[in-house]
Amino acid sequence: MYLRTIRRKNKDGSVVEYYQLAHNERHPDTRKPVAKVVHSFGRTDELDRDELVRLCKSIARVCGVTVIDLFDDEYPDSKAVGLPDNLKIIETRSMGCPLVIETLWERVGLKKLFNDIIKQKQLRTPYERALMAMVANRLCAPESKLGVWGRWLETVYLPSCEGLKLRHMYEAMDLLYENAAEVERSLFFEVANLFNLDVDLIFYDTTTASFSIDWEDEDPDSVNLRKFGHSKEGTWTPQVVVALAVTRDGIPVRCWVFPGNTSDTQTVKKVRDDLRGWKLNRTMFIADAGVNSMDNRTELAKACGRYLMATRMTNAAEVRDQVLSKKGRYRVIQNNLQAKEVVIGDGERRRRYILCYNPKEAKRQQKHRAHIIELLEEELARHPKNDASAQWAIELLASRRFKRYLTVSKSNRLRIDRAKVREAERYDGKWVLETNDDTISLEDAACGYKGLMVIERCFRSLKRTQIRLMPMYHWATRRIEAHVRICVLALLIERIAELECGKPWPQIRDALGRLQATKFLNLNHSFYCRNEPTPDVNNILRDLKISLPKPVFQIEKR
Repeated sequence: MYLRTIRRKNKDGSVVEYYQLAHNERHPDTRKPVAKVVHSFGRTDELDRDELVRLCKSIARVCGVTVIDLFDDEYPDSKAVGLPDNLKIIETRSMGCPLVIETLWERVGLKKLFNDIIKQKQLRTPYERALMAMVANRLCAPESKLGVWGRWLETVYLPSCEGLKLRHMYEAMDLLYENAAEVERSLFFEVANLFNLDVDLIFYDTTTASFSIDWEDEDPDSVNLRKFGHSKEGTWTPQVVVALAVTRDGIPVRCWVFPGNTSDTQTVKKVRDDLRGWKLNRTMFIADAGVNSMDNRTELAKACGRYLMATRMTNAAEVRDQVLSKKGRYRVIQNNLQAKEVVIGDGERRRRYILCYNPKEAKRQQKHRAHIIELLEEELARHPKNDASAQWAIELLASRRFKRYLTVSKSNRLRIDRAKVREAERYDGKWVLETNDDTISLEDAACGYKGLMVIERCFRSLKRTQIRLMPMYHWATRRIEAHVRICVLALLIERIAELECGKPWPQIRDALGRLQATKFLNLNHSFYCRNEPTPDVNNILRDLKISLPKPVFQIEKR
């Protein structure tokens, strides 16, 4: 039985409300609930409030409950009544992101995987919880390990992580380092089966992670990772090289950490040995031009069987003289993507190239080069003598932007090299791919390499936007590698959430941040109460198939 309000619209447009006491009865034919009116109190604007209050108190007296009228003079402070005197608000913690991360952590099998390792080693320390907390922190508000333990855990609702100590986190990193190969292998196949991932394409690339120090490691008794090298940002700094292999969906397959002075071409042998041990099915390895060399192509053919790699057009004579000069029409693959096949050689020694062309990018490069030539002509016009020994000329020759179009004559005069300008026009909007797979179609090869940008997005999320691999505060080799692997685990959780929700992680994180848990305390109990979720939160939890916690939970006696 319940009190309901109905509205009726008069001919003059006014609306009148009525109070009715009703209860639901099931219709004998349709079996649907139908409201049956027990009593009609009349129009709301004509009812006497005092009579309704007396009726409420009469019913309450029979039921043994008390009704407090906020406007009764008997309760002078009733208008300011909030929480009962013995009920206090202790704290409010963020609940949305930790709930999603912890659920996905368990769903992909990481909880079981680490607990099995801990049980096998006969350990009792909650290292699995420590690793989960560090991964969750990278996705919420990245902190150092000290910050995770000392600051961040106090702001989120993760009751299973209460009682963690700082040493647990460092010891958990050592456990991850010791069992990294087993963890990556088991995790990859678990995720591939769980989400039915397509693993026929493996995208590979490297990046760098620098340290804010002035020296490199020189310990003769250990592997020195922090070495001076040219970072991807163009600086010369102590760093490590991080290599990453991902699927076409951006799901991490494996990661590697190399000394900072390791070139891209030197990383392939390690990648070959590790991926060959996994015994993957037919897999194509896709990489950028930095990995392409004769030795690396041989190594990759042994590891993955098939490869598709970009080729430097200006440095490779065969590509420059034969592939780019090959006559024939391009085939339109997609908007702003055309391609044609070029085969050099015969028999087993033949090499298959895919020449790709983007008309829109070609126009952009032509416009950009015309602007640079115009600037150079204006600069040369300002100096009639064009003495190549002058300071302005030296600066132009040292500029990465202008030097490729300049030359110095025998009379030591600076001038624009029109032959270099015409040569540069040959490469506008073009790139060349090389593959040893004769079965892959022209369309799949061109589109497959275009998908290499997925790993660039992974590196961007890993280093700068969300997970923030840097700064690193570790110096021991095992801790540096463990830190990188924790960040890659965070990338795995992030990509799974993005694929399931169809939204970028920042939007997911911001929406989940509005779901919070507040702790209440009275004389006998303590409990948590969540706020009502917004529609965005409901949609995300529905997409991820995660149940919303009850409004009141974790009720404990004091």
